[in-house]
Amino acid sequence: MNNVSLLGRLVKDPELRYTTTNNTAVASFTLAVDKRFVKEGEQNADFINIVAWSKSAEFCSKWFSKGLRVGVIGRIQTRTWEDTEGKKHYATEVVAESLYFADGKKSENATIETKKEEFDPINSDDDLPF
Repeated sequence: MNNVSLLGRLVKDPELRYTTTNNTAVASFTLAVDKRFVKEGEQNADFINIVAWSKSAEFCSKWFSKGLRVGVIGRIQTRTWEDTEGKKHYATEVVAESLYFADGKKSENATIETKKEEFDPINSDDDLPF
């Protein structure tokens, strides 16, 4: 099974293009995904190329921006092509099937305060409803 789940931050704004054959939207961006364990002197993130198509591509282009933390579910794709000089190139990328916001809504005044008097302490098991 080819299934990938990633959580990371966008390295730069997504790049939106349209195919020449049928004008399908395609967005590409790079996701910096933190490594779980890092050795001293090692880079602490992997930079993974993501490709989104059609409505997902337009969604990315409209709502995603550099630094935003997002979740991506998709599949790994490898492809090859030859350039005009006949040199062969290889690419490995994740084709996004689902995209999610991973950061909460940011607001300068968004704080959650809980007052102790709003909750009654439970002193014994007799106070439990079950």
